[in-house]
Amino acid sequence: LAERTEGYSGYDINILVKDALMQPVRRVQSATHFKYVSGPSRKDPSMIVHDLLTPCSPGDRGAMAMSWLDVPGDKLAEPILTMQDMLRSLATVKPTVNNADLTKLEQFKNDFGQEG
Repeated sequence: LAERTEGYSGYDINILVKDALMQPVRRVQSATHFKYVSGPSRKDPSMIVHDLLTPCSPGDRGAMAMSWLDVPGDKLAEPILTMQDMLRSLATVKPTVNNADLTKLEQFKNDFGQEG
């Protein structure tokens, strides 16, 4: 990711991460099928339950046609953030600072010092 974000400002990275964090939410909201998975109980995280629902492809084994609105809130196993989510966001979130701006900033620092 570091190599792919050269020229991104701290603000740009912030926007990129926030967008990537929304990718699992978007997967849940756009899902047409869910399947049962195991995971920690919402009531007692030390207990593993086998009735949580997570978004899946229609062809997945155990896939059931339903929307996220059909899933009880305490039964949703939220998808984890993946590298694919980061790369998807990287494809849409672009740097707000261009090379000309960076050149001007470098010249300013040379003329007036780092502190301005």
